[in-house]
Amino acid sequence: MGGLWLRARAGPVRERLLGALVAGLAARGLQVRRIHPDTPDGALAGGLDLAATLAAGRPVMAPGLLEPPGAIILAMAERCPPGLAARLGAALDRGGICLVALDEGAGPDEGLPSALTDRLGLFVDLEGVAWSDTDPLPPPAPMPDGPAPALPPRAARALATAAAELGIESLRAPLLALAAARTAARLRGDGRVGAGDLALAAAMVLAHRSLPVAEAPPAPPPPPDPGQERDRTDREPESETQDIPAEMLIEAARAALPEGLIAALAAGRAGRAARGARGTGAARKGNRRGRPLPSRPGRPGGGARIDLVATLRAAAPWQTIRRRSQPEAPGVRVRMSDIRIRRFEERSDRVLIFAVDASGSAAVARLAEAKGAVELLLGQAYARRDHVALVSFRGTGAEVMLPPTRSLVQTKRRLQGLPGGGGTPLAAGLRAALGLATLARAKGMTPTIALLTDGRANIALDGRADRAQAGADAERMAAAIAAEGVPAVVIDTGARPSPALAALAQRMGARAAVLPRADARAVSALIAAAPG
Repeated sequence: MGGLWLRARAGPVRERLLGALVAGLAARGLQVRRIHPDTPDGALAGGLDLAATLAAGRPVMAPGLLEPPGAIILAMAERCPPGLAARLGAALDRGGICLVALDEGAGPDEGLPSALTDRLGLFVDLEGVAWSDTDPLPPPAPMPDGPAPALPPRAARALATAAAELGIESLRAPLLALAAARTAARLRGDGRVGAGDLALAAAMVLAHRSLPVAEAPPAPPPPPDPGQERDRTDREPESETQDIPAEMLIEAARAALPEGLIAALAAGRAGRAARGARGTGAARKGNRRGRPLPSRPGRPGGGARIDLVATLRAAAPWQTIRRRSQPEAPGVRVRMSDIRIRRFEERSDRVLIFAVDASGSAAVARLAEAKGAVELLLGQAYARRDHVALVSFRGTGAEVMLPPTRSLVQTKRRLQGLPGGGGTPLAAGLRAALGLATLARAKGMTPTIALLTDGRANIALDGRADRAQAGADAERMAAAIAAEGVPAVVIDTGARPSPALAALAQRMGARAAVLPRADARAVSALIAAAPG
């Protein structure tokens, strides 16, 4: 079944469950190994044992952590990078190992990569489980020997139908559910899979993969054909598990988890697909600081630092040949081709630039929602490393009301008493937001622009009240934002959707959303999910 997705914060409850899991795995002869998201490739796949090689004077190979048979415990699995997820997925496909992924995600937008969730058969969430609920944990049940339990007719079809009705696209899900049902029957000592085993498998394997969609009314079943019913009766003996209705498995899966958790897991999958596995800022490669990347051949100088261990590892296999050609040279023979340079990947901070339309009769409501969204995002800024900035445009121009900051106290002070009313200089607001984005990029940050307006531009860049020129200037500034490659979100706050604003968002290369009754939480959630 691949392994277990364990969603829980670090604490005594999780450690008690992990202790029971490790004991059960060790009782089955599996060696348990712990890894973390930054485990290097050499430790996973094995390779040259540098210390043993230098001591023995000949290459000595060390086994990798992913060599079977064994069990892998991945800590902080919600931070697993795509490369590690791909290697773990390939190891699970080869077989011989199982994986226990410890998901410590604090928010609904955090979760495991799809390469792992698609291959891990079981899911357990410890939210709300108390210490007393785990006392005492039963000892690991021994797995009875014997042939695999027999499946009832159409069991695979029922599980596949249930997976499709739950919105699960992966074909691995019903196969993993079949394996779970067989395991449940074997643990009961039964040689045949029953309806209860299939319901349990659906609850443990299919429930967390389902999507929170509204249920469609069931279609009425077609009238039975008397001839087909007579033939089926003649061919198949009656059995209590002969027909497993897919509706029973669907209800078992939906009742296994709270709907809020299913929605949170779905949001986590969507959030990771939109933003990537790590953080919210853009990735940058350098040789100074950040998350270590595999070293590469290179020459020292220009601030590059030598990776001593990787350099010695590259030189070790050639020592026997080099000693023969240079017997008088002492120590380890290192050549320029052996030099390895350290590399790091940095995640830049993201700047969310709010460009808020403060003109017209709805200015007070828009500014109030912008203030609330800014304060909500600042509450998450420490964990997400986001900065926020605020541009207000009204009258004949735009003004930077709040430069990029993470200070909640300073933000509340600057947001108090923002003025409203007057014309709509949309182009000036876009120009001011683009200027902030350019400055943020110069400081190594990743900017994202969020435009809140009803789209009725009537003030040109030169301050004249010319609606046609104002629209042309706004389109020109939108094209400039698209040319700079700045991610953007356009939020239409008008009472009715504006086709002109939708066209402006398309020219800007931005995501458009219609929120005529925008609230602070909806705005902050939409902008937090924006790319960048």
